[in-house]
Amino acid sequence: MQGPSPADGSTTAGGPSRDADWPQITGFLVTRGADRMPHPGGTLLEHLIRVARVLSRWGADPDVQVAGLCHASYGTAGFDQALLGTSERAVLAQLIGERSEELVHLYAGCDRGVVYPRLAGVRPVVFRDRFTGAEHTPPEPDARAFLEITAANELDVLTHNTELAERYGPDLYRLFSGARDLLSAAAWRSCVQLLGRYAPLSGAADEDHRFGLSGAPDSKGP
Repeated sequence: MQGPSPADGSTTAGGPSRDADWPQITGFLVTRGADRMPHPGGTLLEHLIRVARVLSRWGADPDVQVAGLCHASYGTAGFDQALLGTSERAVLAQLIGERSEELVHLYAGCDRGVVYPRLAGVRPVVFRDRFTGAEHTPPEPDARAFLEITAANELDVLTHNTELAERYGPDLYRLFSGARDLLSAAAWRSCVQLLGRYAPLSGAADEDHRFGLSGAPDSKGP
């Protein structure tokens, strides 16, 4: 059966979307087994749909939302179960469009161990493709889309797995704070709300003041 559209449910989208495409895309993901792969918060399909919903709330472009819906199609550096091989890029491009597929491939191919430390450094960011070992410099809109999808993905995972949140929360706060110039205001606010308790005390207090939050997050709770 087909999974629900990312626009389904009580969440109000913050930007334009490609709602008409989503049932066909989720149906394809089901045929590739996404609804049978365990993932924090349920199945991989459920995770993908939540990521697309978050991107919609953040006002991401429709092509970025669709890329978020399919971001794990080729597997990732942190999730080695692929729904398609990279030899099937044309299949995915025909389904979701070339722009969205290119973003999926950029996300999947990111060698995180090399690229993540660079995100806090000079601009533009030089990426390394984990599939080929080649280095390349994505255009700024692509780098921004990559960070937006990364934030939506990681925040969803940590929301649904307390152990992973405690283990990786501090590193992810440092990652996103170092790359905040590439994040939308909505994405950064979500990072602060979920990960702010892992920030240095002065940094957490500064962000609480900026966003009008009620106080520094409790260091022992979500």
